[in-house]
Amino acid sequence: MSASEAPRPDLVPASVVWTSELLEYDLGGEHPLHPIRLDLTIRLAAELGVLDGVPLLVPEQASDSEIERAHKPDYLEAVKAAPDDGPNPARGLGTEDNPVFDNMHQSSALVVGSSLLAARQIAEGRSKRAVNIAGGLHHAMAGNAAGFCIYNDCVVAISWLLDNGFDRIAYIDTDVHHGDGVQAAFYGDPRVLTVSMHQHPLTLWPGTGYSSELGEGEGEGYAVNVPLMPMTRDGDWLRAFEAIVPALLAEFRPQLIVSQCGVDSHVDDPLAELALTVDGHRQIYRRVRELAEEYADGHWLALGGGGYQLVRVVPRSWTHLLATALDRDLAPDTPLPQGWMRTARKIAPHTPLPSSMSDGADTSFERWGGDADRQVDAAIIQARRAVFPLHGLDPDDPRD
Repeated sequence: MSASEAPRPDLVPASVVWTSELLEYDLGGEHPLHPIRLDLTIRLAAELGVLDGVPLLVPEQASDSEIERAHKPDYLEAVKAAPDDGPNPARGLGTEDNPVFDNMHQSSALVVGSSLLAARQIAEGRSKRAVNIAGGLHHAMAGNAAGFCIYNDCVVAISWLLDNGFDRIAYIDTDVHHGDGVQAAFYGDPRVLTVSMHQHPLTLWPGTGYSSELGEGEGEGYAVNVPLMPMTRDGDWLRAFEAIVPALLAEFRPQLIVSQCGVDSHVDDPLAELALTVDGHRQIYRRVRELAEEYADGHWLALGGGGYQLVRVVPRSWTHLLATALDRDLAPDTPLPQGWMRTARKIAPHTPLPSSMSDGADTSFERWGGDADRQVDAAIIQARRAVFPLHGLDPDDPRD
C-alpha cells in the first residue's frame, strides 16, 4: 500500500505492540535499563483503562535480513556468539553499558520485530498511529552496540518504511541523549529528516549532536540538532521545539513521523541533567500528535527509548504516550490506581511514589520571537542559523 491510499474502513486509532517476552531484553543486575519500567508502564496503562478494548499485537523476532537493514552481518554473528564467547569490546559487547546476557540476539531481535510490526500496521493501513514502548534503541551503530542498545530498531523500521510506500520520513528524537545511531544511518539521505533535541554534548554522552552536524552530500540539511544546556525546563524546551521543528516539518512535508520518546530528560532521572517533568512529556506527545495530523496525514510511529527513574517517571510518562496515541488523553490530575501503587511499593519499597499522573508543573511557555533573552535562545538561534538556510527558510525571521 502506498502512503497516499485511503485508509481501511476498520482503521483503529492506534496499534499497540506488546508481549511480556520483551522483558527479556535485560542487561542484568543493577543496570539502569531495567525491564521493570516496561512492565510497570503496561500495568499502569491497563489499570487506568487506557488499554481497554485495545488488542495488544504480539511481535515476532526480526529476521537476520531485516536486522541487516541497520547492521553489518558480521556484527550479527558477534552478537549471536557473545553469550558463549564472552565480551567483545571491539563490538561494544561485554562493556559496562552493554553487558553480554543470555539470548541476547533473540531478545534484541524481538525488540526490532516489535518496531517493524508497528511500522507495518501503519504502512498496511490498519492504523495511522502505532506504539512500541520497548523500542527506541537509537544508539546502536552498524557494527557495534552502544549506550544500552544492541540493535537499532529505529533504523530498521525507517529503512523498511522507505521501501514500503514512504518517501519522506521525519524522525524526531526527544531523548536526553543525542540520537546518534539514527543520524549516522541516514546522514546522507534526504528522504529522512532527523531532528534530535538533547542535552548539550559537552555535558553528556555520547558527545555528539552539535548544531553544526547537518548531514552530508544530498543529505546536507536533513540532520538537525538542538543541544540544550543542563537544567533546561519544560517551558524552555518547548520554546526551542516550537522555534525549530514545525517550520522544518512544514517545508519537508513528511509522510510519516517517527518519534523516539525517551524520558530521561526528566528532572529526576539519575543519568542526565535536563529538568523536564511528566507534564512536559505529556505536552510533547500531544504536540507531536498535532504535527503528525497537520503535516503527515496523521501517520505517527512512537517508540520508547531512555528513562531510568523506573518507578516514578517512566510508567507515568509512557502511559501518557499510549493515551495520547489512542486519543484517550488522561487529565494530569488523574489519580494513580491503588492496585498499581501496591505493585510499585513491592518493587521499590523505599521510593516515594507520586499520587497522580502529574508533577504539578506549568508547561506554558513564551514563543521565540527572534529575541535572545534566555539561555535557551542561544541554542535556538544557533540551530536555526545552521540549518534553516539549507531549506530556504530565514533563520532570523520568527515567522519561518
